[in-house]
Amino acid sequence: VRRMEEKRMIVDLAHASASTIDDVLSIATRPVVVSHTGVRGTCDNARNLSDAALRGIAKNGGVVGIGFWTHAVCTVDPPSIARAILHAIDVAGVDHVSLGSDFDGTTLTPFDASGLAQLTEALLDAGLDEAAIAKVMGENTIRLLEAGLPD
Repeated sequence: VRRMEEKRMIVDLAHASASTIDDVLSIATRPVVVSHTGVRGTCDNARNLSDAALRGIAKNGGVVGIGFWTHAVCTVDPPSIARAILHAIDVAGVDHVSLGSDFDGTTLTPFDASGLAQLTEALLDAGLDEAAIAKVMGENTIRLLEAGLPD
């Protein structure tokens, strides 16, 4: 982790165990990312982040990307994805949550990038305002990348 930080790499904790996340957060001096995951608060399984991990990543200044597949959100539809995003916002704060679709072709998602309007609508229906949605839809990730990557 120290060597990665020296090289101005952003550490991605996707697929890391809870103990690895704790270890990295204990030594990281730069914000980390979890590029794609779920949260146990809405879909309780070992793969998803606990509220303690969400708080630790927020304290570190990092960003958590909420995934769109069954194991991440349990029920795969826009309202379920929105519910996971809202839980992460409630625990970590709106500046630390982003999309983590996992549109890589190895997982099944309820829509492709052309369907993000459905998720936006679900977030609006759940009461999230447009400024918060803009942060989740990309501003938080852009901020992390601009601050964290080398020039």
